[in-house]
Amino acid sequence: MRGEKNLQDITTAHPDGIGGSPLRPDGTLKVRGEFAYSSDLWHEDMLWGMALRSPHAHARILSIDTTEALTQPGVYAVMTHEDIPGSKYYGLEIQDQPALAFGKVRYHGEAVAIVAADHPETARRALAKIKVEYEVLPPITTEEHCQNPETYGYVHEPHEYKGHASGNVVHSQKVVSGLGVNDDVRAMADVVVVGEYEVGMQDQAFLGPESGLAVPAEDGGIDLYIATQWLHVDRQQVAPVLGLPENKVRLTLAGVGGAFGGREDLSMQIHACLLAQRTGKPVKIVYSREESFFGHVHRHPAKMRYEHGATRDGKLVYMEARIVLDGGAYASASPAVVGNASSLSVGPYEVPNVNVLAIAYYSNNPSCGAMRGFGAVQACFGYETQLDRLAAELGMDPVELRQLNAVSQGSHLPTGQVIDAPAPVAELLQKVKDLPLPPPLDTEHHLDIRELPGALSNTSHGEGIVRGVGYAVGLKNVGFSEGFDDYSTARVRLEVIGGEPVAMVHTAMAEVGQGGVTVHGQIARTELGVERVTIHPANTEVGSAGSTSASRQTYMTGGAVKLAAEAVRNELFNLGRSRYGWTYNDLSLVGGKVVSASAGVLIPIVDLLGDQAIDLTREHHHRPTVPFDKETGQGFGHVQYTFCAHRAVVDVDVELGLVKVVELAAAQDVGKALNPLSVIGQIQGGSTQGLGLAVMEEIITKDGKVRNPSFTDYLIPTILDTPPQPVEIMELADPNAPYGLRGVGEAPTLSSTPAIVSAIRAATGLALNRVPVRPEHITGT
Repeated sequence: MRGEKNLQDITTAHPDGIGGSPLRPDGTLKVRGEFAYSSDLWHEDMLWGMALRSPHAHARILSIDTTEALTQPGVYAVMTHEDIPGSKYYGLEIQDQPALAFGKVRYHGEAVAIVAADHPETARRALAKIKVEYEVLPPITTEEHCQNPETYGYVHEPHEYKGHASGNVVHSQKVVSGLGVNDDVRAMADVVVVGEYEVGMQDQAFLGPESGLAVPAEDGGIDLYIATQWLHVDRQQVAPVLGLPENKVRLTLAGVGGAFGGREDLSMQIHACLLAQRTGKPVKIVYSREESFFGHVHRHPAKMRYEHGATRDGKLVYMEARIVLDGGAYASASPAVVGNASSLSVGPYEVPNVNVLAIAYYSNNPSCGAMRGFGAVQACFGYETQLDRLAAELGMDPVELRQLNAVSQGSHLPTGQVIDAPAPVAELLQKVKDLPLPPPLDTEHHLDIRELPGALSNTSHGEGIVRGVGYAVGLKNVGFSEGFDDYSTARVRLEVIGGEPVAMVHTAMAEVGQGGVTVHGQIARTELGVERVTIHPANTEVGSAGSTSASRQTYMTGGAVKLAAEAVRNELFNLGRSRYGWTYNDLSLVGGKVVSASAGVLIPIVDLLGDQAIDLTREHHHRPTVPFDKETGQGFGHVQYTFCAHRAVVDVDVELGLVKVVELAAAQDVGKALNPLSVIGQIQGGSTQGLGLAVMEEIITKDGKVRNPSFTDYLIPTILDTPPQPVEIMELADPNAPYGLRGVGEAPTLSSTPAIVSAIRAATGLALNRVPVRPEHITGT
């Protein structure tokens, strides 16, 4: 083959490389129910761990008596905060959450004690024998409560407060641009709309409950096999509580059944490790569905006030907003959520004068943190509802109003940041508008009750059903922001196995269902020209990959895999140069061979490598960002922006308040679709989660207590609720990103919700300022 000139066949792009759509290696297993999730972990002599949780949202702990539980046969350990060998606190951004509550419990379901026993039922009976004496305190659950700690009390007393502000405020952020908003600015507007909006507390509702297995090691450390989103930050939080150095806490990713931000915070990790450390035995913990609702953070519920002013011809003059987020008992990701809510509060629009305040409170409601599109989801419902109202006031087409004010490349955002990559907002809106509409409902000649609101409940035969169409578009950042040193690490090894060149990719990326391992294989095939790629189990033996969140993993860890593969490729070329005296500067790896564009095939990789292996590790850092100025919100805070537009078509039974989403069309710029099939899946998945927030999903609380911790009472969309979702993809490369790609997963979660609610408004004529929209909001009953 050496010296072959005919390259036509060999240089053909690998069908499973970048731009192809190879199937996910875990896909078939998951569909068949054969995939091994973390809850399937097993160790021969393992114990079962469980946690005793507070029945109160706010109470003082007067005493804890574990005597009776400890005497029960089969119980190996009962632990309270007094038994913790290291730090009693942990936290994602602020270390304010006790590993086990002491002094007070601050939310319904907070862990107070943990048990290890030889059987789950033994552990459950032991929990019932732990006696905790509480002094129940009034819960702090409303904005009024939070704003007035001297009257209603502190969630964290001043002497123990660890947030970024004071009182019951976790964090706040202002954004002021142009002239701000004052009477002179208001006078420039011909039309003003003011609205108050509310977003309920949504749950990530991943189907695989929290679970993991902690195994004590001979060196005194712990090996933890865990379903998580962020191995290294889990370790950073676990090790201090165990009183161990980080190198003695080793984490390996187990099978993850969905995440959506809910696994970015710790759940059972510390408890399993504490019990394993205490007993010297492996300890497994698996949450029940009910416990899962108490065991992870949720989407911040929000109350928002928006005011927009515009000229008579539709140009936006100013926007003022106040966004109040309920962070619950502990900080979790509240500061970052506030940062997104404030900096993205204006949406993908050019607004010359802006004044925004976003604030997150501590409360005795369930803790809230990361969830797909955090901060931006809430704000998008506010500003998109405002744009609909403004269009109505102006008598304009709502899509044309949005297009008139849409940002584009070169636009200035209210933070002062210039959008330096394509921003085809107007084009995306036009694409969904131009799609053919689904056929009208025809109940006279074709009646299929499965297609009606209420479906097989047989609530309607077409009477009282009105169709509506609505539009929305959103603005989302990609990656970690505000000065965070966002990076990811990848190790790539190239060697000959069984007479073939084989690449191995090793990262700590958490595959939570997003398809990252598939993309890593595609990158390795593209950069190294090999057929066979193996993916090493994700663990903490390699450097951090950051979190699988913020739509960042393909950008960041994909970028790291690309860098490492390129380094391996260059090392291979250097090997050839030193051995054969090559002087070519047009080398590439294709079809398992080293190829020169001018000289043809030089040598198969297997012959060049022989018994050698090239094993290199690289880090990928994105462009540096800076924190937003505290008072003005100015600064290069986000590394990349992404945009998605939706058109929703709904049928509404206006008499019963039932809604059927008939179609949910989307258009999104993805920069470069590394795996088009996965990209469409991400967009459809995000859109479905937005559908859930629009008409179904909400954690209901009363006095801080969760009233619906089950999938019987907390409704999520099933396949029967999921409509056809045509997707239009644009590929306008971001010059600053690997392969020009954009993060995909979160943007469709923003605009799908307001588009659906807009369609319901169009059908009913109702204001509908709150999500999820419930039947009683439509019927007025």
